[in-house]
Amino acid sequence: MATFDCLAFDADDTLWHSEDGFRATEVAFCELLAPYVSDGVDIKAALTATERANLHAYGYGVKAFGLSMIEAAITISQGKVPTEVMVQLLQNVRDLLLAPVRLLDGVPEVLHELAQEHRLILITKGDLVHQTRKVTTSGLDHLFDHVEIVLEKDVATYSKVFQDISVDPQRVCMVGNSVKSDILPILELGGHAVHIPYHFLWELEHAEHPPTSPRFGELKNINELPAWIHQLSI
Repeated sequence: MATFDCLAFDADDTLWHSEDGFRATEVAFCELLAPYVSDGVDIKAALTATERANLHAYGYGVKAFGLSMIEAAITISQGKVPTEVMVQLLQNVRDLLLAPVRLLDGVPEVLHELAQEHRLILITKGDLVHQTRKVTTSGLDHLFDHVEIVLEKDVATYSKVFQDISVDPQRVCMVGNSVKSDILPILELGGHAVHIPYHFLWELEHAEHPPTSPRFGELKNINELPAWIHQLSI
């Protein structure tokens, strides 16, 4: 008998690289804006503050990030940023949108193994077009019984997803890199959750780790996941 009725996976920075692309683009943003910003202005902090303020309007993903970069560039340069810099920022956003999917080590093998005994689903947040493109070009889509692209990852959203696919949240194990988005809501619903940290984490995803619990695991990489799930059934 399978330990869980459903194994749910986050996508970005859990199955494939994502945040490193954002980080590289942020570095380029700071370098491009530096000549047009007054001394003492923290360009990176200004960008993050703009992203935070725009979450309710733009949501998540590369396009939202791009809009916030454009707004921050105009604001912190007091309108002095030249057209050629804006064009480069737009090109950097386009490059992120068209970047090929780069799977993390061991992901295809682990998912294939787990799919032999468990129903796998994918729950990712962000831009519908971009996330759909990544899923369909990843080579992993055939392993998932269901794919859900959501605007937010919170208790209400997860509850609706599990209700729609007729799964009891207490029989779910969610795997992801963000404690805030992938772990805490699932634990609140009574499910299991496995945190697999990525070497970068977006500032707006930071959250306190949950207390020690038999329903919560933290692994170094996805290759450790099958053994962690198996030991629960012993």
